[in-house]
Amino acid sequence: MTSITRRDFLKWVSGSVASATILTSCNPTPTSTPIPTMTTLSPTAIAQPSTGESLDFKIGQMLLVGFRGMEAKIDLPIMRDLRERFLGGVVLFDYDGVTHEYVRNVQSPAQVKALVAGLKQASTNSLLVAVDQEGGWVARLREKWGFPETVSAGSLGKTNDLALTHDKTSQMAKTLAEMGINLNLAPVVDVNTNPNNPIIAKYERSFSPDPKIVTQHALEFIKAHHEQNVLTTLKHFPGHGSSNRDTHSGVVDVTKTWARIELEPYASIIQANQADVVMTAHVFNANLDPKFPATLSEATVTGILRGELKYDGVVISDDMQMGAITSQFGFETAILKSIQAGVDIIAIANNMTYDENIITRTVALVKQFVQAGTLTEARIDQSYQRIKKLKDKV
Repeated sequence: MTSITRRDFLKWVSGSVASATILTSCNPTPTSTPIPTMTTLSPTAIAQPSTGESLDFKIGQMLLVGFRGMEAKIDLPIMRDLRERFLGGVVLFDYDGVTHEYVRNVQSPAQVKALVAGLKQASTNSLLVAVDQEGGWVARLREKWGFPETVSAGSLGKTNDLALTHDKTSQMAKTLAEMGINLNLAPVVDVNTNPNNPIIAKYERSFSPDPKIVTQHALEFIKAHHEQNVLTTLKHFPGHGSSNRDTHSGVVDVTKTWARIELEPYASIIQANQADVVMTAHVFNANLDPKFPATLSEATVTGILRGELKYDGVVISDDMQMGAITSQFGFETAILKSIQAGVDIIAIANNMTYDENIITRTVALVKQFVQAGTLTEARIDQSYQRIKKLKDKV
């Protein structure tokens, strides 16, 4: 694929958004070698949480974090954080990337349903309960645990039957709704421009190399989930389909491979007002930002996604523990830059390293940035208002 300059991109995207039309009808689960999905901060004191929309509350709402636990036991750290740190969201996994065991949050439908209900009951606010349920290789709720079989995006795109896609993704959405899960970290709207991509193409995560087919099937996926009152996430912005490496392991530079067609699904879906959440990729593209990967790039998140594509919804980061972030930036820097870039929800899978106090420490860190003037409370409130509006949908 040919690369483009930022000037060329901005020229293209202004026309693309204007012409976008409404089309009508969020890692593989490991087999033998798991694909992991942070460095630990030093302990920091945090102010006693207060009630109402305090700064602590707003910061807590900006976090979506993974945890260990099959049951919502009162003494679990996650239960404490829901009560005292105003945690905005959790993400469920069936596999623990640290212990390398299938002992995390998923064991059976009845168990997951009870866990989610307990988490929501403990929450001080409407709780986002998220899962990567793309279908096929990438599914946390799998047949192994008693859940219905799912189909990969690649398989659906290859068949290219929109009615079938709606049917299969409706089944998936119904499963999530029955469990009480209200946010699917999917669909992948990466355009499959590199058939040898080790993290997208290899696991059939993209619908197609044709951006129009990607858009059509993604819209069916979204429609099916909305019918079940489940939110969806477009990922991985501004495009991971051309990469030749995996951002879980380290830096991924798409400067020479990324192409403007990778933005077309976003432009169309945003124009159709069907984008609930957009997840950023940790890919680096010097033509879009010569210094930072997309998640930490104000030029990419605020300049392109919000400015050029006119998206004003919630932006969530990909997992901030991934090697593409941790190998180049300290955790403190990554958190600061992501918020400055325009990210609203910071995702910490807590599944490459595990820290039961990560929520307390992250809230304290962001609060310190505000107190030091590095971040403004107005910027925090901006994200909080977007998150609040999103939660009003479910």
